[in-house]
Amino acid sequence: MATALKKPAAFVLPTVKRELYYGGAWHKAHSGATQETFNPATGESLGSVSLAGAEDVDAAVKAAYEGFKVWRRMKPLERATVLRKAADVIRQHADELAMLDAADCGGPFKRMIKDSEGGAQAFEQFAGLITEIKGDTIPGGDDVLSFTVREPLGVVVRINAYNHPMLFAATHAAPALAAGNAVIMKPPEQAPLSTLRLAELIGPLFPKGVVSVLSGGRACGEAIVAHPLVAKVGLIGAIPTGKAILKGAADSLKKVSLELGGKNALIGYPDADPDKLAAGVIQGMNFVWLGQSCGSTSRAFLHEGIHDAVLDRVVEKLKTLRFGIPTDPDTEMGCLVSQAQLDKVIHYVEAGKQDGARLVTGGRRPDDPAFANGFYYEPTIFADVTPNMRIAREEIFGPVLSVFKWRDEEAMFQSVNELSYGLTASIWTRNLSVAHRAAARVEAGYVWVNGASTHYYGVPFGGYKQSGLGREESIEELLDNTQLKSINVVLDGAGT
Repeated sequence: MATALKKPAAFVLPTVKRELYYGGAWHKAHSGATQETFNPATGESLGSVSLAGAEDVDAAVKAAYEGFKVWRRMKPLERATVLRKAADVIRQHADELAMLDAADCGGPFKRMIKDSEGGAQAFEQFAGLITEIKGDTIPGGDDVLSFTVREPLGVVVRINAYNHPMLFAATHAAPALAAGNAVIMKPPEQAPLSTLRLAELIGPLFPKGVVSVLSGGRACGEAIVAHPLVAKVGLIGAIPTGKAILKGAADSLKKVSLELGGKNALIGYPDADPDKLAAGVIQGMNFVWLGQSCGSTSRAFLHEGIHDAVLDRVVEKLKTLRFGIPTDPDTEMGCLVSQAQLDKVIHYVEAGKQDGARLVTGGRRPDDPAFANGFYYEPTIFADVTPNMRIAREEIFGPVLSVFKWRDEEAMFQSVNELSYGLTASIWTRNLSVAHRAAARVEAGYVWVNGASTHYYGVPFGGYKQSGLGREESIEELLDNTQLKSINVVLDGAGT
């Protein structure tokens, strides 16, 4: 695997506040608890942040509820103006937000800068959709008028994952805010800095309490889910965490939206172009993030007629991706987020070998001493994988691709659909009929045909089965942050 050889430019961490943000102000945790964060590429300390406990959560939620009372009364187009201002601010500070994420979670700066733009676009998109938060009239005769209106929920909480911290914070705060809710963002423990900086930048644009950020661990999350004034909890994370949130929200019957894990399939038909398919395999696997994406197509089903040609091309194309320090603007491929994640990847690579899969490339840490202090691991491909192997069934969330060779379409779809996951899928063929048939048969919430990994704002994103509940990045997410009220009016002079 190729690695970056030149020394990266000197890195200066952007300034960011480290306390808890709620009620329009910054607060130390009541307990005084803090947690140190580290650069996963170098092992260097990035400083400490405050850790919220139950007392902090209670204060923040109550402040958010007071802010909600003001924000919901603002006229829709006035709210839209504030959201557009937030988009402008994000763009003005795009570089520093991207740099914070590159330093904090290990994603390459040149990729994270796209996250900044995505966050700005989300605020613009949902600002434009605000006037679509509307109801219906229902026929009832000349003497009665029945209609529905959509109202905000109240306090909405977003618990976000570490692979795209700022992007997730912005893109999922925007629809909740557009609908008139107050939002509390809980950033990932591993990478909280960009979300704190986001609050510092856009928080003052909103009434006090409307935007909050609580960094913290499990105690913080459990207190948020249990709080009676929280109306909805949204999560991007792992299936066990999603199940825990569902259980915690049951007592108060909170709304819950979940975007959870995936063991997603890429299907290559014999008529697919081998070069384009190989590029799609690499893009779908999100190797530039070292596979740290719920939507990664980590199971590639290649027809026997093209299997060898595509696999050879994938290996060759991977050689063009270069490791580097994530904060270096030239870096193509960063590192894993933590020692725990590195250990998990190593465990599954050993499991693949033990279960009889053929290691094609990777399977080790890079030799370059420049990366010795970071959580780097080479993109790894196993071939001759069978459906019963652990690497074929369990989400790794790392740079490990399992390649299957198929001949019989029925048997292939049986393997594709037998898992409890169902987030994304990617289908490669030049035959339109085959594409439609395959898209209908695959059990996944988001399907690409002759593409992979790219998200398009306005297109609902979410999973089947245990990969999630609800849809995001679309008007469906906006409306899910509202509740429907029916109003019946008996017209003057009519009987009762």
